[in-house]
Amino acid sequence: MKKLVKDALYSLEEYSNLRAEFRAKVRAHKENRIVRIGENVSLHFEDYLTMHYQVQEMLRTEKIFDSAGIMEEIEAYNPLIPDGKNWKATMMIQFDKVEDRVDALAKMIGIEKATWVQVDGFDKVFPIANEDLERETEEKTSSVHFLRFELSDAMVAAVKQAAAINMGVDHAAYTKACTPIADNIRASLADDLD
Repeated sequence: MKKLVKDALYSLEEYSNLRAEFRAKVRAHKENRIVRIGENVSLHFEDYLTMHYQVQEMLRTEKIFDSAGIMEEIEAYNPLIPDGKNWKATMMIQFDKVEDRVDALAKMIGIEKATWVQVDGFDKVFPIANEDLERETEEKTSSVHFLRFELSDAMVAAVKQAAAINMGVDHAAYTKACTPIADNIRASLADDLD
């Protein structure tokens, strides 16, 4: 999968003019890349377009227009683009009430490592999590985690031939699954693979 380069980005002025249209495009794209696992956990699968949007928004918000600053953002977000043999996802843990979230995050330490994907006919794949920094303490886990699911060549081939994909969490405080994921999401994730 291609990575972001400086020449592919819009200038701040160009982005200002295109932002509404670009956001609508990304929002529609993301609808095919979110897997809800139970009521409180969702996996937001990243790719070139979602990271292009993130970088453009960061440049806009921080008013970054110098080459060094732009390259710093590209280098920060490029690792979140899958490389053809894996899926990369932002895991979100959400609760409507703050007190419920605080209580749950204290019980969910290690949940990111208990999250899995499974290509039909193969074993579950557990992620490499939070490669950028530690996101939990002895008291609680974070409500956001970054996950990388590495797939074998055989798994990639099976997905490319329309194998079903299952996802879930096997944690003492949260055990839920989505089996199988919706066809539109399966097709979008298949596009991430070579």
